[in-house]
Amino acid sequence: MKRVYVNEEWCLGCHLCEYNCAFSNSGIKDMVKALKGKKITPRIHVEDDGKIHYAVSCRHCEDPLCIKGCISGALSKDENGVVAIDHDKCVGCLTCMLLCPYGSITTDENETVLKCELCMQNGGIPACVQGCPNRAIVFEEVEE
Repeated sequence: MKRVYVNEEWCLGCHLCEYNCAFSNSGIKDMVKALKGKKITPRIHVEDDGKIHYAVSCRHCEDPLCIKGCISGALSKDENGVVAIDHDKCVGCLTCMLLCPYGSITTDENETVLKCELCMQNGGIPACVQGCPNRAIVFEEVEE
């Protein structure tokens, strides 16, 4: 399965991956209308430990703890290995957020659970990868 990987040596900490992700998932065709003056809600987050920058997003685990802990069955894994959220089923308990060992599940201002779904609803090439100016984020096949 293809996954998003980050080469922290190349990450500039510019946060463009976050903006591209938020725009791609906004449902609005114009980036300015989608993001200007609004708190963005990306599914990927750039962290900084003082020495390096790195992006955190869902790793679409082989045996995801978030799915096991989801009390409403809102999280599932599709045939491609993508862990996805059914927002109609989500009750907002945030158990998945507590169980994720990578801290990749977040919420928006309405406490709606958000996570990377590899832009499957947006054409299948993650917006964070397309928008990274330094190619620090890649989308490639996992070596077994």
